[in-house]
Amino acid sequence: MFNQLGVIGCGLMGGSFALALKRAGLVKRVIGYSKSPSTTEKARRLGVIDLAAESALLAVSGSDIVLIAVPVAATEATFKAIRHLVEPGVLFMDVGSTKRDVVDAARRVLKERVGAFVPAHPIAGKEVSGVEHADAQLYSGRQVILTPLKQTDAALIQKATDVWSAIGAQVLRMTPENHDAAFAAVSHLPHLLAFAYFNAVHKQPAGADFLSLAGPGFRDFTRIAASDPAVWRDILLANREEVLKQSLRFRHTLDALEHVMRTGNAQALEDLIRSASEARASWQMSTPKPAGGR
Repeated sequence: MFNQLGVIGCGLMGGSFALALKRAGLVKRVIGYSKSPSTTEKARRLGVIDLAAESALLAVSGSDIVLIAVPVAATEATFKAIRHLVEPGVLFMDVGSTKRDVVDAARRVLKERVGAFVPAHPIAGKEVSGVEHADAQLYSGRQVILTPLKQTDAALIQKATDVWSAIGAQVLRMTPENHDAAFAAVSHLPHLLAFAYFNAVHKQPAGADFLSLAGPGFRDFTRIAASDPAVWRDILLANREEVLKQSLRFRHTLDALEHVMRTGNAQALEDLIRSASEARASWQMSTPKPAGGR
């Protein structure tokens, strides 16, 4: 049981974490801060938080667990705002979709206090944002990846594992580098492709006509193109090196498909399609390994 959760960023992710801890009986009080006072007030009216803080530092004051749920580009500024209250024994976590940049910012700003920070990435979310969409079940049955530093307090890593597990998440650990490489391939590149593909269709002269004929396949393929633009701007820029590596791999495989189409090589085209089709048919979302695995 925590006495007080401090939430910095009372949106979908931070709000859902607060509701999840409340529902599980893990926290006595939640105090929240957002850059927009109207957001914090809405979170209070909805019962997501109990008290509104006037600053990030005041959200930390008196808290024994703190969740930083701001856009990844704002993480370093947030660390600067709260560093004087980053104390041993208080669990600090984030929810950023990239980790190397977050870890580097923590090292730069928190310095000898960095041991209190446990970087986290919950693999959860919605296409809609805002505290009004906060959901106590958002993290239930989802993976949460912890990417602790060498200096991170082992007791706080265990505490982070326990709290995510208690709200129904499945926890595993990776290095920040492995995390960013993996998610460039399976999350960040798919978003980049979805944005590019939808733009390519709807910006054609006949794009509106084409979209009027689109069915479930198009809907499913482009679903993530409706994701929050500011959030994905920050993610793609923060992890650009790994995303561009994956984009180059994709271009090579697309080139191969286009080549056999141009040459009319039906058998080679079928073979490439079959390779993808069979691999996708046999693929299943894997059960996460226990915390500490890779």
